[in-house]
Amino acid sequence: MNQGKNRRMKRIFQQDNRTIIVPMDHGVTCGPIQGITNMQQTINQLLKGGVDAVLLHKGIAKTVDTTGTSLIVMLNGMSNLNPNMNNKVQVCSVQEATRLGADAVSVHVNVGAQDEDKMLSTLGKIANECDKFGLPLLAMMYPRGPKIANEHALEAVAHAARLGAELGADIIKTNYTGTIDSFKQVTESCPVPVLIAGGQKCKTIEEILQITNDALKAGAAGLSMGRNIFQWDNQALIVKALSAIIHKGASTEQAQKILGEKS
Repeated sequence: MNQGKNRRMKRIFQQDNRTIIVPMDHGVTCGPIQGITNMQQTINQLLKGGVDAVLLHKGIAKTVDTTGTSLIVMLNGMSNLNPNMNNKVQVCSVQEATRLGADAVSVHVNVGAQDEDKMLSTLGKIANECDKFGLPLLAMMYPRGPKIANEHALEAVAHAARLGAELGADIIKTNYTGTIDSFKQVTESCPVPVLIAGGQKCKTIEEILQITNDALKAGAAGLSMGRNIFQWDNQALIVKALSAIIHKGASTEQAQKILGEKS
C-alpha cells in the first residue's frame, strides 16, 4: 500500500485498526428517508458521538461540513424506482472524490446480480485509479441475486468478501453471517479489513450492540451502518455506545448504559 493510502487509512481507522463508519448514500436509492432529510443536522449528531467516517454521494459532500471526521465518497448507485435496481452504475470518479477532499471512495457490488459483470468491471477499474491517486477503496460486497437463497449464508458472504479483495479493494463491507464462528471464517479468508453492514433496521438498539460485539470477536474491523444508526432519535449516543464497544472493548451491557446518558 502506498504512502497516500496509508495516511488516509489511518484517518479512517484509529490506532486500534478499527473504525465506525456511517453511510448516508440512501438518498439516491430510497430518497430523503427518515434520518437523512436534514443531512447537516444528522452529521452534527454523528460528529458529537465520535464517528470515524461518514459516507456520502458527491452532491451532498459538496453541501455539508464534515470537519472532524473522515469523508468517504460513494462512486456508484441506482434508485429503487428502477426495475433493475441491483445494477449499480458509476456516477462519480475517483478524481472528483479527490477534489472533494475524500479520504476514501466506495463502490457497491451485488454479487450474483444480473449485471454483476458490469459492476465487477467498474470495481476493477476504480481499484486501479485508487492506486494512482492514493485513495483507499471500500467495496460494499453483497450476495444478492437469483441464485442467492440466503444473503447471510457463510459461503455466499465469504465468497463476496474475498471477491472484493481479489479485485483490489482495501476495505470490505458485507453482511454479518449471524454467528461468531461463521463470520470468523469470513474475516480469516479475506486479506483486508472486513466491516459489517447494518442491513434492514434492527428492532432494538441492544440488538445492534450485540451484533457489533459478536462481529468484533469474529475478527471484524468495525462496522459501516446507516439506518441502524441514523434512523434512531439520538444518533450521538448510539455512535458513542458503538464506539465504546469498537474502540474501548466495552461489553454490550456497558454500552447500553451509555444510551441512558444525556447527550
